[in-house]
Amino acid sequence: MPETSDFDLVSTRQQRIAELAKQSPQMGFTSLNHHLDLPWLREAYRRTRKDGAVGVDGQTAADYEANLEENLRALLERAKSGTYVAPPVRRVRIPKAGSRSETRPIGIPTFEDKVLQRAVVMVLEAIYEQDFYDCSYGFRPGRSAHQALEALWRQTSPIGGGWILELDIRKFFDTLDHAHLREFLRRRVRDGVLLRLIGKWLNAGVLEEGTLSYPDAGSPQGGVVSPVLANAFLHYVLDEWFAREVQPRLKGRTFLIRYADDAVIGFTDEADARRVLEVLPKRFGKYGLTLHPEKTRLVRFQRPPRRSDHKRPPSDRGPGTFDLLGFTHYWGLSRRGNWVVKRKTAPSRFTRALRTIARWCRLHRHDPIAVQHRTLCQKLRGHFAYYGITSNFDALGRFRWEVKRIWRKWLGRRKRDGSLPWAQMMRLLEHYPLPPAVVVHSVYR
Repeated sequence: MPETSDFDLVSTRQQRIAELAKQSPQMGFTSLNHHLDLPWLREAYRRTRKDGAVGVDGQTAADYEANLEENLRALLERAKSGTYVAPPVRRVRIPKAGSRSETRPIGIPTFEDKVLQRAVVMVLEAIYEQDFYDCSYGFRPGRSAHQALEALWRQTSPIGGGWILELDIRKFFDTLDHAHLREFLRRRVRDGVLLRLIGKWLNAGVLEEGTLSYPDAGSPQGGVVSPVLANAFLHYVLDEWFAREVQPRLKGRTFLIRYADDAVIGFTDEADARRVLEVLPKRFGKYGLTLHPEKTRLVRFQRPPRRSDHKRPPSDRGPGTFDLLGFTHYWGLSRRGNWVVKRKTAPSRFTRALRTIARWCRLHRHDPIAVQHRTLCQKLRGHFAYYGITSNFDALGRFRWEVKRIWRKWLGRRKRDGSLPWAQMMRLLEHYPLPPAVVVHSVYR
């Protein structure tokens, strides 16, 4: 009889936890750490990315794997006994979308810390996946940004768009309140070992440019456990509150779409939208969060009339637009002449992606043409894999054209006169063609 694999064993246990969580939605689990055994840690190791950046100790996945069983046994003993010390998180900053000056902090735990965080996440997900609402899509098993976009498209179209409330939580991952998070977690998780580990990760120091600090709030973006903690926090602060307390009090139809800390709320009734807009800052403020006063806005997104009424004021002639997950959503005419909700690459994302391409071409302009071509093809396919959605084909084509123009510019810098004629570039592209723009995610398939 074949032995049960770690994957099968862990999956069976997760299913048992999930069934119990579903049967008892108000129950707090007092005994969970017995699931953290060697097979569970081995499966957590298997699910941990091996090509990520190294943490403060410089240890790679290959280093850890060289003595894997002994390392996992030692890790398990420290986690269970309470002697595990969460190492500081190495913080780096990356450019923020749509800004040349603003940056976004990313936390990079050590590899061993990632494995242990993954093991705890595997327990938490089994519980919270039974609690989370369908409106939540970010960093959940079997859910994606494209599913959130499709849900938004399918909910705005039947109601004629209505009113869209864009939510922007100012520095959510930096200001997440630890006391409130612990309170939320204890509603479902009361196991001392797990709560102690989560507390250690929340209080772990942050090493940035040689300086070690200990923030009293926040959850570093990049940590394996951060997404599920963030989802649990916003589940109580926003999702559950909206479904149980807000929606029953509204007159018209409403919907919420949330992806991590990005969210939009749709309304058919303007009065409903303004009531919610008024109360939201108080709701978030109660839990230590702040809505960005400029980026949180109410957008009139109603379907345009079939014939334009030129007697109306210019501000009322057409609906507004709003952004979510890198796309600008707007009303446009279909091929049959009907108004439909369309999506295109948000200008800030379009510009940022081209800057990234230009920077790469500049740094690698002396690499062999074949090497440059291979990497540029990978970058284009990656761009199309995310932004290749229905109604965005024109933006994909423009992006491909701009990449071609940028490549020509930096290939020209290899020559003495600093230029490459287009005729010569076109001959080069015959031998090294760039992949065509393609709609990967079509709502019509």
